[in-house]
Amino acid sequence: MAFYFISIVLLGFIAVYALMAVWAERKISAWIQDRVGPVVTGKYGLLQTFADIFKMLQKEDITPTLADKKLFLAAPILVFTAVFMGFATIPFSPTYISSSINIGIFYLLAIVSIEVLGILMAGWASNNKYALLGSIRSIAQIISYEIPAALAILAVIMLFQTLNLQEICMQQGILSKQKIYFFGFWEVSKIGGVFAWTIFQAPHLFIAFIIYFIASLAECNRTPFDIPEAESELVAGFHVEYTGFKFGALFLAEYAMMFLVSMIAAVLFFGGWNTPLPNLASFALADYTTGTYWGIVWILLKALSLVLLQVWIRWTFPRYRMDQLMTLCWKVLIPLSFVLVLFSGIWKLFILN
Repeated sequence: MAFYFISIVLLGFIAVYALMAVWAERKISAWIQDRVGPVVTGKYGLLQTFADIFKMLQKEDITPTLADKKLFLAAPILVFTAVFMGFATIPFSPTYISSSINIGIFYLLAIVSIEVLGILMAGWASNNKYALLGSIRSIAQIISYEIPAALAILAVIMLFQTLNLQEICMQQGILSKQKIYFFGFWEVSKIGGVFAWTIFQAPHLFIAFIIYFIASLAECNRTPFDIPEAESELVAGFHVEYTGFKFGALFLAEYAMMFLVSMIAAVLFFGGWNTPLPNLASFALADYTTGTYWGIVWILLKALSLVLLQVWIRWTFPRYRMDQLMTLCWKVLIPLSFVLVLFSGIWKLFILN
């Protein structure tokens, strides 16, 4: 019973987050482009996205005559379900986690990759050449960038020696049962805070985060990797034929995916639910900012900050060409990721032991 309750709460949170993220993105894009953004519906335009969603849900649910109706209907469900199931192993606090399994990160990488099948189904079932081209681009992009993302994650896992995301969070704070070293020379096990974050436990792990973050943008089809949804070329990409509730499911899945990859980054690189406030001298800040509720606050702040960074990048950088996108992945990120994995092995063997 508790599992169903947690699922409903998480689904409600993702829905509200998506609505507010859309509003925030519209406001941020307006500020960047010296515009005003939504201001009419509600104070500061806060109700504009709610009005847009309410209008969208009243749209006619159209299925093209020549479409494969079963696959056309199943695709949005599969895409959103794959993303939503990824939250099962995300630890929100020391005590709140849906499934604390020992292969948490492995499960995450496996279940989220199912999204590719849904995208392929959406493009193929639409019987539209633009949708098919968009889905092919998206699949090529996501499968390619899953490799450097997985290798960057592997570089972290090699140091922590576990696939359990809750355990990885534990090893980045004062609750850790193992010694934590700041860049391998200063023990910060009892200090905790920002000094115990993964990116400060070894010098190469910040580069691993950069690689993971770039790959996560491609996984979410976000600028500068939004080629599958290039409006100037493909109208709207693989979801060009979707309307009403089905389009809403695909739209929600995109923003849920942005949040999911940001949560993974927060857990693996930025201490997860651990407080960023350290215990220095007589100021035991970390002791007073830990626990269930504080843990939820900290991890949400970290994840939403990364979502904000994704939005900022969208309205700052131009779109890559397909050849540039693949060149960056196969000739830059993947070789560099292999070097980081090798460096993690050397660091674990010679520095930490």
